Amino acid sequence: MKQEITAAALAGSFAAALALASSPAFAQPKPAQPNMDKCYGVAMAGQNDCAAGPGTTCAGTAKMDYQGNAWKYVAKGTCVSMKTPKGMGSLKPIT
Repeated sequence: MKQEITAAALAGSFAAALALASSPAFAQPKPAQPNMDKCYGVAMAGQNDCAAGPGTTCAGTAKMDYQGNAWKYVAKGTCVSMKTPKGMGSLKPIT
């Protein structure tokens, strides 16, 4: 019985560790994309590729749609012509 409880506790700990490791707090940036530009202000909430300002970590952590300090990869040369409800995309963070 004690061995079964220990195995169950170990399995539960392992499952918790997996869930934590896959959470947005541990998100990594997408690898560099040579044919893409980092475009700020065009990502939807939770769909940025990285950089989302204070209180966030990286990919998938934008708190709101079109957040100016969160970027998403877009086809090279298209960023500044992308229109959003908050203005145009930018190659630099939007303050």
